[in-house]
Amino acid sequence: MKSHRLLCFLILAFVVTEKTAAQSPETSAAKRQHLSMDNDWRFALGHAYDPSKDFYNGTGGFSYLAKTGNGDGAASAEFDDRGWRKINLPHDWAVEQPFSPKGSFSHGSKAIGRNFPEASVGWYRKSFVVPANDLGKRVSIAFDGVFRNSIVWVNGHYLGTEPSGYNRFEYNISEYLNYGGNNLIAVRADVTLEEGWFYEGAGIYRHVWLNKTDQLHIVSDGTFVTTQLKNNMVDVTATSAIINDDKESRSFNVTQTIIDDNGKVLASKTTTGLTLQPFASQDINNILPVDNPRLWSIETPNLYKLVTTVEEGGAATDSYTTTFGIRTIRFDANEGFFLNGKHVKIKGTNNHQDHAGVGAAIPDALQEFRIRALKEMGCNAYRCSHNPPTPELLDACDKLGMLVIDENRLMGVASTQLNDLKRMIRRDRNHPSIISWSIGNEEWGIEGNITGARIAATMQAFVKSVDSTRYITAAISGGIGSGISTVIDVLGYNYVATKNTDEQHKKYPNQFSWGTEEGSTVASRGIYEDDMDKHQLVAYDRKQNDFFYSLEQGWKYYAARPYLAGMFIWTGFDYRGEPTPFGWPSVGSYFGMLDACGFPKDDYYYLKSWWTDQTVVHLLPHWNWRGKEGREIRVCAYSNCDEVELFLNKKSHGKKTMDLNGHLEWQVKYEPGTLEAIGYKKGVKAGSDVVKTTQEPVSINLQANRDVIKADSKDIALITVKTTDKNKLKVPTADNEIGFSIEGPGKIIGVGNGDPTSLEPDQYLERINLVHIGDFKEKFVDDLNVKAEVAADYDDSNWQNAFKDTRDDEFGRKVKAIVYRAGFTMPADGATATATFFNKNIGKVQSIYINGKEIGHEIKENAGKTEFKLEAALLHPGNNIVAIVATPLLKANIWAGVNTDPGLIQLVYPAALYKRKLFSGYAQVIVQSTGQPGTIVLQATSPELKQSVIEITAADK
Repeated sequence: MKSHRLLCFLILAFVVTEKTAAQSPETSAAKRQHLSMDNDWRFALGHAYDPSKDFYNGTGGFSYLAKTGNGDGAASAEFDDRGWRKINLPHDWAVEQPFSPKGSFSHGSKAIGRNFPEASVGWYRKSFVVPANDLGKRVSIAFDGVFRNSIVWVNGHYLGTEPSGYNRFEYNISEYLNYGGNNLIAVRADVTLEEGWFYEGAGIYRHVWLNKTDQLHIVSDGTFVTTQLKNNMVDVTATSAIINDDKESRSFNVTQTIIDDNGKVLASKTTTGLTLQPFASQDINNILPVDNPRLWSIETPNLYKLVTTVEEGGAATDSYTTTFGIRTIRFDANEGFFLNGKHVKIKGTNNHQDHAGVGAAIPDALQEFRIRALKEMGCNAYRCSHNPPTPELLDACDKLGMLVIDENRLMGVASTQLNDLKRMIRRDRNHPSIISWSIGNEEWGIEGNITGARIAATMQAFVKSVDSTRYITAAISGGIGSGISTVIDVLGYNYVATKNTDEQHKKYPNQFSWGTEEGSTVASRGIYEDDMDKHQLVAYDRKQNDFFYSLEQGWKYYAARPYLAGMFIWTGFDYRGEPTPFGWPSVGSYFGMLDACGFPKDDYYYLKSWWTDQTVVHLLPHWNWRGKEGREIRVCAYSNCDEVELFLNKKSHGKKTMDLNGHLEWQVKYEPGTLEAIGYKKGVKAGSDVVKTTQEPVSINLQANRDVIKADSKDIALITVKTTDKNKLKVPTADNEIGFSIEGPGKIIGVGNGDPTSLEPDQYLERINLVHIGDFKEKFVDDLNVKAEVAADYDDSNWQNAFKDTRDDEFGRKVKAIVYRAGFTMPADGATATATFFNKNIGKVQSIYINGKEIGHEIKENAGKTEFKLEAALLHPGNNIVAIVATPLLKANIWAGVNTDPGLIQLVYPAALYKRKLFSGYAQVIVQSTGQPGTIVLQATSPELKQSVIEITAADK
């Protein structure tokens, strides 16, 4: 390896359609559309192995793998999903499930997985219209991520299976569509088998898109921008892959244009005289010089756009916008990391992809909130642990100035693993935030042996064949000095307390290195005495055990060694699962600098002291220690001031000098009152922090991170919930249960409080039960005008089982009408639900009776799908009777069948009101727009507390 490398290049963030302001009038006429498919889905749980509970998918005589278009059960376009729940995406059904001690310990003990086959398969269905004039276009459906093992059908046609929950995948559906009419997409996801060892969610937890282009178009993820910086100018190399999916050759030109954030054209080149044969592709390369570029950096994340336009006969057939940044990166084996020629110490965090209340289905605005919270701490780098992230997270990192390690899910060199790796790189390679590709994490079986070295070397070479502009890393917890650590570009240390990095650096002096995981401290926010019975750990910084350093020890180690480029704390945010050092009933981790809601723990302020230039003075603990008067309390100050003086009730407890990257402590005998720390720089007061003893809470206080959100059915506001005492001081020990109600164009999508032991629901949703009608008996009658046979107490014990006779023309000549009878069971609490009968005709004309009362009169087969609301008084717990009087349906031909499914009864139980207990004084409510402009009003109430109301504006712009 060379000890000094310079990499100069670009970066992309997202694809924008013809509506984008960055596109010129000429390209706005292009045919590309990038349409959200997030809204108006239906969802229901299936079953991992019982076909009768999995909507009989795959049970037909010829399966969807045997014959094209043979998607059956819930995969069929004809399947009746009216009884399923209506949802919008992103959606995580795991977060909706209860907690269980039988659930996966590492995945947050939610009741999904192998022990819960009834909750481990989820079905999604969506109807959509494709205009008739789209015929001839290339239409594809793209999923940013479905967890996991997803199978997709369109109009009953099997499209494919994607095993991983982290890969983006796209299917061409052009030939399967009903142009000018309805189309049906069905998705089955199965989370029986875990992919990681952390909470992963379940279902379509990322966005879905419908992409429409001309048959001659730019390939998805087909642009790649690299840059070569020379003094005050940059050469931008733009590569665009063009493909002709047409059945005839096409001749065309390609124009590549760079514009700035004001829409000004900075450079443009056109490649003319191009021809592609059917189903052929070609890379178009141009170098576009730009003078005086504004570089992308952590402080000033400047971005540009490359607009690639395909023109044929003077008209634009496709346009594709790529957002990128211009910057240089360099690792030095002795001095660490450099961005744009400037030394930058990596101050990073590891993070998984879930948040309180919403699980893995994180709204886009919440991604940005989380990155901003980390940046406020001084964090400048983000490791995607341990999988490719959602694209919107990378967009936020590009926009806000956060360096990124983009991490592959599973090491391996078979075509499966290398293809997944390539897909990640092609998707993400234009993000300026990404400085390194990680090929793996803590692969214990191979990281210290020759097999690991071979795999890592091959993967590293493969990555460079796709993208040679970034460095490759792997995170290693053992086996330093052998195996993977001997071949990797940038050695990633996981926890140096058990490793000698100085010896490794001496042995491999030209190897770059950094800490991919460090710290691993465990703490409960706002807790200052261990309570092992309650699974609560003090928030003071301390090492977990002898295998780890404390946060302070870890940072001091890395800060003192220039050859180490920096470190990534484990972790930035708490996450579900891995509740080290506990088990059930703890369900969340204790590692974060912020809890699962994003509320800072005290360690956050230690890092902020030494990771930012802002003056920081932070005191811990709280000062509510009733009953412990006279007892010594450990008081700590996190600060970057030269000195800090501590006062209790205006009496000094001494001024102390702050060591570099350190903290200060005092032992103070408790007495109620005011604890104050004053920080001094060069002898002058520079900052302070005050902690006061509070009284009992009397009022609820609500505070939103944003007063105005977009009225787009996606944008959110995060509401912080706390209580105050009679002196309007926040009560840090409050644990009141708070109830929430909402009015206006908004809804609550989740609640949390940051307590790793909380077993309260994240979401309060309406509950849907589907009541299936039992096996029918039948009796032939002369006409539809029957009375006795439809009565609830009629004795049908001598009737024959229904549908035994072949429904052919001969049957139709003999039988004029039929009475069908069957029972169905209503649960004991059925009266509290809204009941709807979703009818599917089993006769050409039929009347329907429930417990002897007619609910539908002479419904014709061609009337389509009908439904009937059932009054509560009509039903009773236990067995109920449905009777259908019908003229018989007959087979259209000898191989056809007739419908024997009468439909079902849906019971909708109203959602309970949202509520959450405060933990160490805080809770969080996530409010989302429902799509209409107006004022959203959130009300919070609790017995004996003054209620609080907050208003949020949902605006069109």
